Amino acid sequence: MGQEAIRTHAIEQTANVSACVSFVGTESELPQRGHFGLVSIIIPVYNERRYVERIVERVQLAPLPAGIEKEIIVVDDGSTDGTTLILEGLHGDRTIKVHHSVLNFGKGTAIRVGLHYAKGDFILIQDGDLEYDPNEYGKLLEPLMRGEADVVYGSRFRGRLSGMRWQNYIANKILTILSNILYGAKITDEATGYKAFRRRALLSVDLKCKRFEFCPEVTAKVRKKGFRIAEVPITYEGRTAQQGKKIKFRDGLLAVWTLLRYRFLD
Repeated sequence: MGQEAIRTHAIEQTANVSACVSFVGTESELPQRGHFGLVSIIIPVYNERRYVERIVERVQLAPLPAGIEKEIIVVDDGSTDGTTLILEGLHGDRTIKVHHSVLNFGKGTAIRVGLHYAKGDFILIQDGDLEYDPNEYGKLLEPLMRGEADVVYGSRFRGRLSGMRWQNYIANKILTILSNILYGAKITDEATGYKAFRRRALLSVDLKCKRFEFCPEVTAKVRKKGFRIAEVPITYEGRTAQQGKKIKFRDGLLAVWTLLRYRFLD
């Protein structure tokens, strides 16, 4: 078996939560469903030693709408910079569940691993850096709680935006235009890192993403199933590649291809 075939097999095994992923804590320790107000916050991280402890703390302290509780699921996607050791130091906090992947597979795979354990009525994706503000979780959850939407996107372009490079700005606009033309999404920010879902909406789609194509894939598939997307304004403080931003030009091309592909394929 060639190296690429071996890696592909490992990715699929990891997405199915095989031996490649270790789960700290047992499933019985996670908050159980059966009440209205549980949100699963999935945090995929890779080499975020400088930020991971602070973002986890901010998520822990973030206010939620009345009656909502949170579970925090951190997926360490094969970090090699010391992130893993920092996360191991958080094991004593039983509100945080940490998964360790042996290899780096990509953000999409990490999210799919996190979904395997999510128990919440709502699921929210949180990047493992400081670009997005957890204090705005209430904005994302309220349309779901009121039954006004199945999916909520936090729009950087409707809120307060700073630090975004012009190349990323243009790429975001292109992806948004394509989403609106191909899927009738009626949104302003397709590639936002803040997305919240009703459980049934997200788990009803068959995700295959491995890297940053999670955003276009989930947009395409929830819209093809007729789920309603609402937007709320959020705050965004962009960071540079020197500060750890990982998305590349090729990821933008893959995002465009993903939107085009799923218009015609499942």
